Amino acid sequence: MGRLGLYLDSIRARDPAPRSRAEVLTYPGVWAVAWHRVAHRLFGMRLFFLARLVNHWSRFLTGNDIHPGATIGRNFFIDHGFVVIGETAEIGDDVTVYQNVTLGGTSPDKGVGGKRHPTIGDGVIVGAGAQVLGPILVGTRARIGANAVVTRDVPEGAVMVGIPARPTMVEGAKAEPRFVPYGTPCSQMFDPQTQKVELLRCELEQMRKRLDAMLAEQEGQRRA
Repeated sequence: MGRLGLYLDSIRARDPAPRSRAEVLTYPGVWAVAWHRVAHRLFGMRLFFLARLVNHWSRFLTGNDIHPGATIGRNFFIDHGFVVIGETAEIGDDVTVYQNVTLGGTSPDKGVGGKRHPTIGDGVIVGAGAQVLGPILVGTRARIGANAVVTRDVPEGAVMVGIPARPTMVEGAKAEPRFVPYGTPCSQMFDPQTQKVELLRCELEQMRKRLDAMLAEQEGQRRA
């Protein structure tokens, strides 16, 4: 149980919920990866129909749709499920994705297929609901925030949020001493554009309060 044990332990290191390896074996994401290994081998043998059958069986059982042609590295962890991964996607080692993530493609130019889906570097975290689209590169240890839409290359160690996704002010390239779940740390500052909007709202609120105070003062002087 050496290799499987290491895989299960890698999931326990990223998820505080399971109490044992046996509990991790109940995860639909674990079974989706296992079925994908079978489908991918059949796909490599050009047994495309059989590979698709395994893919559909896995989707029925686990809720995850991983194309048999996708290439997946070691210790890939799907937390919860309902993930879609396209045919030409390439995923490195120790990658974590949360529920409702899509590693999707873009329309091929002039009907030519080719590379249509993203390449995900080692140690990447993709937050819940994120959409990573097209033949782009997501650099090593990058983090994609929840519900972000990524359509351009992501630098190594970057933290991306928003629609379209932009890097935050967090220094993502700095190595974290521990695994940071959900793609972005809770203590991080928001995207600069969001900060500007919030500052303007605060200033507007302060001006409104001052105006109300001035009007109330004038009203009091009139009555006096």
